[in-house]
Amino acid sequence: MSFSKASLFDFPLPKPLVLSHPSSVFASKRFVTRPILSLSPTVLLPTRPTQIIAKSSSVTVQHVSEDASEEDHQSKDVSGDSIRRRFLDFYASRGHKILPSASLVPEDPTVLLTIAGMLQFKPVFLGKVPRQVPCATTAQRCIRTNDLENVGRTARHHTFFEMLGNFSFGDYFKKEAIKWAWELSTVEFSLPADRVWVSIYEDDDEAFEIWKNEVGVPVERIKRMGEADNFWTSGPTGPCGPCSELYYDFHPERGCNEDVDLGDDSRFIEFYNLVFMQYNKTEDGLLEPLKQKNIDTGLGLERIAQILQKVPNNYETDLIYPIIGKVLELANISYDSASDKVKTSLKVIADHMRAVVYLISDGVVPSNIGRGYVVRRLIRRAVRKGKSLGINGDGRGAFLPMVAEKVIEMSTYIDPDVKLQAPRILEEIRQEEVHFNKTLERGEKLLEQKLGDALSAGDKKPCLSGKDAFVLYDTYGFPVEITAEVAEERGVSIDMDGFEAEMENQRRQSQAAHNVVKLTVEDGDDIMKNIDDTEFLGYDSLSARAVVKSLLVGGKPVVRVTEGSEVEILLDRTPFYAESGGQIADHGFMYVNGSQDDDAVVEVSDVQKSLKIFVHKGIVKSGALEVGKEVEAAVDADLRQRAKVHHTATHLLQSALKKVVGQETSQAGSLVAFDRLRFDFNFNRPLHDVEVPGVSMELCGGTHVGNTAEIRAVKIISEQGIASGIRRIEAVAGEAFIEYINSRDSQMKRLCSTLKVKAEDVTNRVDNLLEELRTARKEASDLRSKAAVYRASVISNKAFTVGTSQTVRVLVESMDDTDADSLKSAAEHLVSTLEEPVAVVLGSCPDKDKVSLVAAFSPGVVSVGVQAGKFIGSIAKLCGGGGGGKPNFAQAGGRKPENLSSALEKAREELVATLSEKLV
Repeated sequence: MSFSKASLFDFPLPKPLVLSHPSSVFASKRFVTRPILSLSPTVLLPTRPTQIIAKSSSVTVQHVSEDASEEDHQSKDVSGDSIRRRFLDFYASRGHKILPSASLVPEDPTVLLTIAGMLQFKPVFLGKVPRQVPCATTAQRCIRTNDLENVGRTARHHTFFEMLGNFSFGDYFKKEAIKWAWELSTVEFSLPADRVWVSIYEDDDEAFEIWKNEVGVPVERIKRMGEADNFWTSGPTGPCGPCSELYYDFHPERGCNEDVDLGDDSRFIEFYNLVFMQYNKTEDGLLEPLKQKNIDTGLGLERIAQILQKVPNNYETDLIYPIIGKVLELANISYDSASDKVKTSLKVIADHMRAVVYLISDGVVPSNIGRGYVVRRLIRRAVRKGKSLGINGDGRGAFLPMVAEKVIEMSTYIDPDVKLQAPRILEEIRQEEVHFNKTLERGEKLLEQKLGDALSAGDKKPCLSGKDAFVLYDTYGFPVEITAEVAEERGVSIDMDGFEAEMENQRRQSQAAHNVVKLTVEDGDDIMKNIDDTEFLGYDSLSARAVVKSLLVGGKPVVRVTEGSEVEILLDRTPFYAESGGQIADHGFMYVNGSQDDDAVVEVSDVQKSLKIFVHKGIVKSGALEVGKEVEAAVDADLRQRAKVHHTATHLLQSALKKVVGQETSQAGSLVAFDRLRFDFNFNRPLHDVEVPGVSMELCGGTHVGNTAEIRAVKIISEQGIASGIRRIEAVAGEAFIEYINSRDSQMKRLCSTLKVKAEDVTNRVDNLLEELRTARKEASDLRSKAAVYRASVISNKAFTVGTSQTVRVLVESMDDTDADSLKSAAEHLVSTLEEPVAVVLGSCPDKDKVSLVAAFSPGVVSVGVQAGKFIGSIAKLCGGGGGGKPNFAQAGGRKPENLSSALEKAREELVATLSEKLV
């Protein structure tokens, strides 16, 4: 689906209104549509008329008296939904286009999640994309997890929040932004003017004059602040500018003296931030005026709701408290009588479930990496808080889905897509909670044990080792942050350096070498400063003349390379596609044609890029290559065609999945290679056979076929689960499909020849062979068991008696190379045939570097307090292994056969000593 500019932006604003919109309005190549409702349930008009002033440079503002009436405040609906609607309507009436919230999963690769309202407009602010509207207003869903430990403990920290914003892209500037912010606050929202303070950047005299002379804020309520608080930058260089912030004063009776601190959370709350992008910061640190000056603002919905609803914190607003109410119901407790610790748990659960619901709705599912780890971490924190409140959950032991239902119920005017995806959201949450519950008890016991060890070590500063924290994370699914919270409660710190070292070691072991573009040399000079962007010609041509701009060997710049050198080459232009969007890089060659001494051939095996600079990695096959030389860069056309076919087939597969599985499925990763394609997607059960119907294809930056006929055919060769809620499909298309079919045909012919059957009879023949094999294996196993039982009968006469008044028959022996199952049969036979009570321990070495152990104790032995499961574990350690089991029967293994004899002798000694003590 595509949109013209007119249909996308020039819509009227009736009520109610449903808009179709792009997730990122300024995405350069594609639009993804999602519906949004732009009307809250109730919007009450102010009792007194306010002047609607058209946007212009001569805008005027009605000054509000210092004793603004409380009746005005109470006469308007101050629900969270109404506040959102009133903000958007306020700026829409002043020429702004109401645009939708972008997804919580940003297109910007530099950030993990959408953290601010301006993020979807960043390309416009940075001058990379032309503006498509002069000014806009949004209610953006945001996620921040950098201060997770403060959630629930302070009045206004959240992971999920809504940022209301108005933006100007070279249209209006500082005067209008300031005056409208004041009018919105004191007229539309009826905040008493004498309770609103403002901060400005220390050198921003222009803002000071506007606030003082044109708005009328008293000088004593205008605070100049430094760069750390009131100057915004997009990075070391680029657009930047001063800020002005609005604060609400909860305690004006404390006065207006010079030492008033706007950072005093007990008195002030910052609720509106205005950023004036008016400079470009150069590499020398100079501030040059921008030709196009922009406005970026943010008003926290939860914060303004706290002010207008007159509640002590954001959590008690109607945006969050109904969710807390659901948790109170599940925990069967009262909020008013709850302790501060309990209230913190209630707030954490409510906050985290808001974040989790909207993240899953936007396609993020629990995992151990990236955004998925954020979801997993939040769910598991909420589970632990729920356990602390005594919440048991439903029949499957999950309570979070019941909390999530309340979040979904309240989502209509935030993101209506959430209700459409409710079943998937609830199932993802339920699965993750149930999965965590299975390991929670074991993990908590281990953590408690390790914390006890740390405390008993006698150190002045008890510390949990990084290795232990990693085991809890890797084996038991405990996010290290949860481990840290529990440890902190016990007064124990965590060796985070050690934990990170363990994590890094795991990454090295579990991941293949990752191609990274490193455009820095050892002396720290950044070569990107001296290299222009690479012009990419590969969409239209597979060969091109280009000039060598730079050569690197081992990360160091060189001017010349010779035969055999592994080199990284930077050109001014290239037909080579760099690895991106899941598609691997082109392969090919570079040729230098000159005199005999100047000829060179370079084989290119990889291309990576940083920003817009392409780095070609290859080996000089012959001759020499120098900086400044002209080369003929030629892409391997056959491999490019294979990549194009697989890339287009990937998009067709994704569209087919949305039709077959449902629109809620979303991409979780992909690989476009020459020999196959791989597509990971969110789904919680195995698929049935997938048909690929005729579908349209979304645009992307990869290479595609000109006509789907070039694909020939697509063959799905595997479908499997790779993580919780993530499935993976691998397929082949085009030439790779032909090769796959030919290979399978060849294998089938060999199979038919070997089995001496026709192709259509292969399945039945294999089934028959498997059944014959199973029968033969069972017969062999039965024979081994009978042989072991016979050998057990032979050694039964070696049993001896322990005890005087009460006796136990004991047998501890080796059975040579008997396998584990037969060893078990032998032990069971001995216990059943020897006189009760009896204790049997047997060992064997069934294979090289393998030890099997078994302990079988009759009821009479168990009744005196000797248990097989506990006993066999310590014996197995002597053989380099471990194990356990039930009180009456246990098995164990090891890797040191040479220690079996001494281990059995130790077992005999300990068993005699223990029974002698118990039988006295």
